[in-house]
Amino acid sequence: QVQLVESGGGLVQAGGSLRLSCAASGSFFRINDMSWYRQAPGKQRELVARTTSGGTTNYADSVKGRFTISRDNAKNTASLQMNSLKPEDTAVYYCNADVWGISNNWRNYWGQGTQVTVSS
Repeated sequence: QVQLVESGGGLVQAGGSLRLSCAASGSFFRINDMSWYRQAPGKQRELVARTTSGGTTNYADSVKGRFTISRDNAKNTASLQMNSLKPEDTAVYYCNADVWGISNNWRNYWGQGTQVTVSS
């Protein structure tokens, strides 16, 4: 029904920047929240940033002031601008979205993930 595809991950030196993107495709009526999560080896998956359909945002304390989430409702996309990257930001980053589908119900979807590696 719905597919979320992330892109933009890669290898970057500490202090550098990356921009991740998430594109939603398939059959659905609308998207409410879109979020970015990450999971590092041996760690639990954690919320990095979230944006509502109205544009409200929230961030994990560890990324405040460095990361910025944005979205384009018309294109059903979300981006995560990541600046001043640190080695501890190394993780697989996942896009997540709450979707009102054609089955007339809310469903939560995950992207496949994109690897971000920050070298010291």
